[in-house]
Amino acid sequence: MRVFLAGGSGVVGARLVPALVAAGHQVTALTRSPQKADAVRAQGAEPAVADALDRDALARAVIAARPEAAIHQLTAIPQRINPRRMARDFELTNRLRTEGTDNLLAAARAAGARRFLAQSFAGWPFAREGGPVKTEEDRLDPNPPGDLAPMLAAIRHLEAAVTGAAGIEGVVLRYGPFYGPGTAIAPGGGIVEEVRKRRFALVGDAGAVWSFVHIDDVAAATVAALERGAPGIYNIVDDEPATVAEWLPALAEAIGAPKPRRVPEFVARLATGPHGLAMMTQIRGASNEKAKRELGWQPRHPSWREGFRTALD
Repeated sequence: MRVFLAGGSGVVGARLVPALVAAGHQVTALTRSPQKADAVRAQGAEPAVADALDRDALARAVIAARPEAAIHQLTAIPQRINPRRMARDFELTNRLRTEGTDNLLAAARAAGARRFLAQSFAGWPFAREGGPVKTEEDRLDPNPPGDLAPMLAAIRHLEAAVTGAAGIEGVVLRYGPFYGPGTAIAPGGGIVEEVRKRRFALVGDAGAVWSFVHIDDVAAATVAALERGAPGIYNIVDDEPATVAEWLPALAEAIGAPKPRRVPEFVARLATGPHGLAMMTQIRGASNEKAKRELGWQPRHPSWREGFRTALD
């Protein structure tokens, strides 16, 4: 299949391009940076250089590739996020999830593509109510706290645009928080370094539930969704949702760091805002049952417990 991958030089793209090529697909990978074109080519893809926020330039690149499918992996998330300034750190990513999505969808339709896959997120957007693990049928947070509000608005735009697109099969992949090569949970990664310096604390009961996924499982699930995913939304996470109270001490132990400090909720609220507090104490995890059932996908790293050790070795 001829595939146009937007975000070909990013964290996901670096693992997805080789996976697509290995599966026999002909890949054109978009990058904003001419300097990264050679790296894209070395992985077996044809590079296309354009800015996804430049509607006309993007359309020319997509139409020239004549794709049968387009994959949207466009983000601009910093390796190290300042929890006090998340809205600022995600400004460009929010634009890529709104303007970028609209531009890429229009270009894909103009090029005659029949399928469109897009990256979304299952890390914190679910409503903070009910049980600890959510499916694709559960509602998203109607009142996201603090800096999460504009981020969730952008995610809602992306998901609605893709699943409601006329004349093209829209598939949304809600990835969990990444770990593995190139991510924040890898040697030298942003979260790892914060944990090493004891800046990532256990807040209150640390009862927030996180559903992680290894970056290579992200790539494998995306290939599966491209080849056989029916239109709709899929959570792409591992088999073991975990509270912060479980996974954070385990991560510290895996990297030989001191045990995380404990801080009361009011301190975290002052230090990080209501969004930071929610991510440590309130957010829900995600179920991967639909993806495993309908995509025929099984994570090679079914648990972060084993996965963290492998990724940090």
